[in-house]
Amino acid sequence: MPHDSHEIILRDSAWWVASRGHTWGPFDYQWSSDLRGVEFLFQGTKFGEVCSEEEFFADLAPFGLPISVCRVAAIVAGSLATSLSTVEAVELRVARLKTTLDEFGFGRFRVRQVVETSGNDPH
Repeated sequence: MPHDSHEIILRDSAWWVASRGHTWGPFDYQWSSDLRGVEFLFQGTKFGEVCSEEEFFADLAPFGLPISVCRVAAIVAGSLATSLSTVEAVELRVARLKTTLDEFGFGRFRVRQVVETSGNDPH
Protein backbone atom coordinates (compact mmCIF):
# COMPACT_ATOMS: atom_id res chain seq x y z
CA MET A 1 0.00 0.00 0.00
CA PRO A 2 1.62 3.32 -1.05
CA HIS A 3 2.27 5.83 1.71
CA ASP A 4 4.16 9.15 1.48
CA SER A 5 5.21 9.94 5.06
CA HIS A 6 7.27 8.21 7.73
CA GLU A 7 4.97 7.06 10.46
CA ILE A 8 4.00 4.37 12.90
CA ILE A 9 0.30 3.59 12.74
CA LEU A 10 -1.14 2.09 15.93
CA ARG A 11 -4.49 0.32 16.17
CA ASP A 12 -5.35 -1.74 19.24
CA SER A 13 -2.36 -4.06 19.74
CA ALA A 14 -1.25 -3.90 16.08
CA TRP A 15 1.07 -1.46 14.34
CA TRP A 16 2.24 -0.70 10.81
CA VAL A 17 5.44 1.00 9.65
CA ALA A 18 5.03 3.46 6.76
CA SER A 19 8.16 4.54 4.89
CA ARG A 20 9.60 4.74 1.38
CA GLY A 21 6.14 4.97 -0.14
CA HIS A 22 4.97 1.66 1.38
CA THR A 23 3.27 0.42 4.51
CA TRP A 24 4.46 -2.80 6.17
CA GLY A 25 2.44 -4.78 8.67
CA PRO A 26 0.52 -5.66 10.58
CA PHE A 27 2.96 -6.18 13.40
CA ASP A 28 1.31 -7.28 16.60
CA TYR A 29 1.92 -8.82 20.02
CA GLN A 30 0.22 -11.47 22.07
CA TRP A 31 0.72 -12.84 25.53
CA SER A 32 2.49 -16.21 25.66
CA SER A 33 0.40 -19.23 26.63
CA ASP A 34 1.61 -19.07 30.26
CA LEU A 35 0.83 -15.30 30.40
CA ARG A 36 4.36 -14.61 31.63
CA GLY A 37 5.77 -13.26 28.39
CA VAL A 38 4.97 -11.41 25.21
CA GLU A 39 5.45 -12.71 21.67
CA PHE A 40 5.74 -10.43 18.63
CA LEU A 41 4.14 -11.25 15.27
CA PHE A 42 4.50 -10.02 11.70
CA GLN A 43 1.46 -10.86 9.59
CA GLY A 44 0.57 -13.58 12.10
CA THR A 45 4.05 -15.20 12.20
CA LYS A 46 6.19 -14.97 15.33
CA PHE A 47 9.32 -12.86 14.89
CA GLY A 48 10.32 -12.21 18.48
CA GLU A 49 9.61 -12.42 22.16
CA VAL A 50 10.42 -10.96 25.52
CA CYS A 51 12.96 -13.36 27.01
CA SER A 52 13.35 -11.73 30.41
CA GLU A 53 12.95 -8.38 32.09
CA GLU A 54 16.26 -7.28 30.55
CA GLU A 55 16.27 -9.09 27.21
CA PHE A 56 14.10 -9.31 24.16
CA PHE A 57 14.70 -11.13 20.87
CA ALA A 58 13.52 -10.10 17.41
CA ASP A 59 14.44 -11.45 13.97
CA LEU A 60 12.66 -10.01 10.94
CA ALA A 61 15.32 -11.14 8.43
CA PRO A 62 13.20 -14.04 7.05
CA PHE A 63 10.57 -11.55 5.87
CA GLY A 64 12.88 -9.58 3.57
CA LEU A 65 11.86 -6.19 4.95
CA PRO A 66 14.08 -3.13 4.50
CA ILE A 67 16.53 -2.81 7.40
CA SER A 68 15.11 0.55 8.48
CA VAL A 69 11.63 -1.01 8.73
CA CYS A 70 13.08 -3.87 10.81
CA ARG A 71 14.81 -1.41 13.12
CA VAL A 72 11.70 0.73 13.59
CA ALA A 73 9.50 -2.36 14.15
CA ALA A 74 11.98 -3.64 16.77
CA ILE A 75 11.98 -0.24 18.50
CA VAL A 76 8.17 -0.27 18.59
CA ALA A 77 8.17 -3.85 19.94
CA GLY A 78 10.72 -3.03 22.65
CA SER A 79 8.93 0.15 23.64
CA LEU A 80 5.61 -1.71 23.82
CA ALA A 81 7.17 -4.48 25.91
CA THR A 82 8.45 -1.92 28.40
CA SER A 83 5.10 -0.16 28.51
CA LEU A 84 3.22 -3.42 28.99
CA SER A 85 5.52 -4.52 31.79
CA THR A 86 4.85 -1.29 33.68
CA VAL A 87 1.13 -1.26 32.82
CA GLU A 88 1.27 2.19 31.22
CA ALA A 89 -1.80 3.92 29.85
CA VAL A 90 -2.01 4.29 26.07
CA GLU A 91 -0.99 7.97 26.19
CA LEU A 92 2.18 7.09 28.10
CA ARG A 93 2.94 4.25 25.68
CA VAL A 94 2.78 6.67 22.77
CA ALA A 95 4.96 9.21 24.58
CA ARG A 96 7.51 6.49 25.40
CA LEU A 97 7.50 5.34 21.78
CA LYS A 98 8.11 8.87 20.46
CA THR A 99 10.99 9.37 22.90
CA THR A 100 12.53 6.01 22.00
CA LEU A 101 12.25 6.69 18.26
CA ASP A 102 14.07 10.01 18.83
CA GLU A 103 16.78 8.32 20.92
CA PHE A 104 17.53 5.83 18.14
CA GLY A 105 17.56 8.40 15.34
CA PHE A 106 14.09 7.71 13.96
CA GLY A 107 12.45 10.93 15.12
CA ARG A 108 11.22 11.52 11.55
CA PHE A 109 8.54 8.88 12.20
CA ARG A 110 5.37 10.38 13.55
CA VAL A 111 3.04 8.18 15.60
CA ARG A 112 -0.62 8.03 14.60
CA GLN A 113 -3.35 6.17 16.48
CA VAL A 114 -6.30 4.80 14.52
CA VAL A 115 -9.36 4.26 16.66
CA GLU A 116 -11.37 1.94 14.44
CA THR A 117 -11.28 0.75 10.83
CA SER A 118 -12.65 -2.26 9.01
CA GLY A 119 -10.26 -5.02 7.99
CA ASN A 120 -6.50 -5.09 8.63
CA ASP A 121 -5.53 -2.04 6.56
CA PRO A 122 -5.06 1.01 8.81
CA HIS A 123 -5.96 3.54 6.08
